[in-house]
Amino acid sequence: MKQSFLFTKTQKNIAAEEKSINAQLLIKGAYIDKLMAGVYTLLPLGMRVINKIENIIREEMNAIGGQEIVMPALQPKENWETTGRWSSMDDLYKITDSQGHEMALGPTHEEIVVPLAKKFISSYKDLPVYIYQFQTKFRMELRSKSGILRGREFLMKDFYSFHADEKDLEEYYEKAKQAYFNIFKRCGLGEKTHLTFASGGSFSKYSHEFQTITLAGEDIIYVCEKCGLAINREIKDETEICPDCGAKDFKEEKAIEVGNIFKLLTKYSGPFNLKYTDKEGVEKPVIMGTYGIGLGRLMGTVIEVHHDDKGIIWPMSVAPFQLHLVTLGEAPELAKQAEIVYTSLTKDGFEVLFDDRKESAGVKLNDSDLLGLPIRLVISAKTQEKDSVEVKLRNSDKVELVKINKLEDYINKLIKQ
Repeated sequence: MKQSFLFTKTQKNIAAEEKSINAQLLIKGAYIDKLMAGVYTLLPLGMRVINKIENIIREEMNAIGGQEIVMPALQPKENWETTGRWSSMDDLYKITDSQGHEMALGPTHEEIVVPLAKKFISSYKDLPVYIYQFQTKFRMELRSKSGILRGREFLMKDFYSFHADEKDLEEYYEKAKQAYFNIFKRCGLGEKTHLTFASGGSFSKYSHEFQTITLAGEDIIYVCEKCGLAINREIKDETEICPDCGAKDFKEEKAIEVGNIFKLLTKYSGPFNLKYTDKEGVEKPVIMGTYGIGLGRLMGTVIEVHHDDKGIIWPMSVAPFQLHLVTLGEAPELAKQAEIVYTSLTKDGFEVLFDDRKESAGVKLNDSDLLGLPIRLVISAKTQEKDSVEVKLRNSDKVELVKINKLEDYINKLIKQ
């Protein structure tokens, strides 16, 4: 894509209320636009990042047997009354139409997915089932803060598993754990993300969060110094030793919750009377698990972990483009050479953002650092004399001059690192 075609532009000034790094950089870089507190427009560059994240998640969910659907965001009051959450959930958006019908804007989809599953599950032969979606959620966050880490409207992947018994759930739960580790590693958060024990409430001793260590974190976790498992602050007083390895030494860290997995058991299948008939003809309740990831929150966390004082430093896997091709100077021969390089790279399958704007070198290079694409290619009078391109990784100060006829091989090696 040519940068001159983007309808958005980088922003120099943003509202003083934007305290979080993720919001500041995403708004300055024109990845998102803030409509109101907790509500954002995804702009073209931001949409490309979200699509990359979504595809990574989709691949990992499909790998553990997930089947993708999309459920409605508009949900009937009756379903929420069945579980008791119409009156007990304090961040539920409620609306009434002109005929007096009361509905909710879905903050989650247990009240929808269970009645849906009931239409197709009746026998042990129908189990297990794994269903997931990417869907917009709505939660009444009265004090929306932390940029896109905590919003009123946000995109989420929610995954629901249905099982004949707890043993089958337990086995699948371990597969889901690994899939989540794969997702966070592929998004560039693997080394800083820890499986974290949290209180599971009345129907399960523990739930599990995935927490990424960063100073911008809203949560406090305690990381086992022996095995890396973590415990969140709410249950630390009653958990003096690591639930995994039994060690007693923990390190306190600030962290952002980037995902959670939960053994629901019969919490939602029970109220909707979701049952199946086993091999002996005995009717039994369906056992459930749930697995969630907020895509915007994940994008914001990547930025909180990967940035410097100049801007974003995208991991290759989620960057909107792999390469940022920048021309310095307006001589016709420079523009011609840059066009040839851009066309060649694009034809060979590289994702290239080509800064062909008539701007100063300072503006272009500052914008390049702000946008944070993994590899910058500069064509200037100096490089043209040597029939070369200046190549620099966003996360390094090292600059290399690479001959144009060797550029694609050089870039391929960088991408595979």
